Amino acid sequence: MTVERAELISVGTELLLGEIVDTNSAYLATYLAGRGVDVLWSSRVGDNLDRIRHLLETGLSRSDLVVLGGGLGPTEDDLTRDAVAAVVGEEQTVDPELERWLRAHFASGARPMPERNLQQARVIPSAEVLANPIGTAPGWLVRTRWQGADRVIVTLPGPPRELKRMWEEQAVPRLRFPTSQIFTRTYKTHGVGESAVADRLGELTSGANPSVATYAKRDGVHVRVAAKGPSPEAARELASGTMRAVEAALGAAVWGEDDDEMAALVVRRLTQRGLTLAVAEGASGGLLTDLLEEAKEGLAPGGLFDSVEHGSAAQDAAPGSRGEGVSELDPARALAGSVIAWRLETMRTLLPALDLLRRLPAGVQAGAAEVVAAVAMAVRTMFAADVGLAIGYPYAAPAAAGAGGSGVLSRPSEDENETGTAGRKGARPQLRLEIALAVGDDVTTRTLTLPPLGRAWARERSAFSGLHLLLRSALR
Repeated sequence: MTVERAELISVGTELLLGEIVDTNSAYLATYLAGRGVDVLWSSRVGDNLDRIRHLLETGLSRSDLVVLGGGLGPTEDDLTRDAVAAVVGEEQTVDPELERWLRAHFASGARPMPERNLQQARVIPSAEVLANPIGTAPGWLVRTRWQGADRVIVTLPGPPRELKRMWEEQAVPRLRFPTSQIFTRTYKTHGVGESAVADRLGELTSGANPSVATYAKRDGVHVRVAAKGPSPEAARELASGTMRAVEAALGAAVWGEDDDEMAALVVRRLTQRGLTLAVAEGASGGLLTDLLEEAKEGLAPGGLFDSVEHGSAAQDAAPGSRGEGVSELDPARALAGSVIAWRLETMRTLLPALDLLRRLPAGVQAGAAEVVAAVAMAVRTMFAADVGLAIGYPYAAPAAAGAGGSGVLSRPSEDENETGTAGRKGARPQLRLEIALAVGDDVTTRTLTLPPLGRAWARERSAFSGLHLLLRSALR
């Protein structure tokens, strides 16, 4: 039987309480979609026999394959085996081979097997046992008929490492997948809201094959084009016209595709061009530095930058050669340093060295954009970097603050952030935040308008806006 449609059920009360995030369903859905299988339903259910049975019976009524993850442990609330046995109407018995394997597994660790683990050796007549070499919970693959149609049930352990290995090594070889394939292309945009992106796409989002869908992410709005065809090449060809239309509609808003990560692109381009970056963070609270550090580790020598074409940037950035025309680049050299200023006073300590603000009389306030531009120049100078990036603090927009209300990097109070200026309950003023980029003596600034949605949201928005400014200005 070819599996055309699948359904996923994650079992465990801890999933419903939010104590564990269900990453298993995301992994399985991605894998199945890549094999041309439609996953149209995915559910989470607590450790309750009747509810697990209900979901399993519902799944069998509409899907060729039902995959259950979790509930295969040795305790009384591990009920997946009981639910499957009840649905297919078969009795469980202890399999002698499984029992011997379990006892040997515990003996190898110099510990006796608790008798409650014996329930993990139970099987039903129609079940093929799926071995678990890194855990004590074997899985099942059950072929049955439901309402006159052939169906397959697969049970997998809950721990992601065990689930993934059992699925790929034990379950997948026993299943038959469609010959059709799915092609996807994801366009990543920044600076355009999801509704505005949808307006640009227009009727493109109404198609079924190819389909176009939008997703709001922390680094912007993603637009995914997907097409299914009899082969990877046919699927791509089917999607090609829609991709061209999407690219034309989105234009310069697109900063990356598919697996591109904004911070990784920044580090990659800095490294390839032999440039260094220094950062001063206010509202982003260290998130930008975190993202760059993770990207640097992911692009360490031996990975993406093991070798690059020889050129002036490579000569400047790489101390040694790996053969004629090839140099080794180290992404760690691209990041000169950062200052994370939790308080405004800390940020202002960067300013005295700059002629830009020396001319201002004591107590005179500059515009926020001018001050953040000065900080970008100061941090670049401080770390002897090629590029300086500064992220300021939110301040009340002029309309909300009143005449002359543009303070120097002024941080709104907690009341302002939640309820509006001057404690007006229910008022939701716009906040503004300045970002500045200094390359040599040239400075580019950007003003963000921030609805008062809380500090965590402002932190993400400002960090990714800073990365985007780097990509679109200094690193085009």
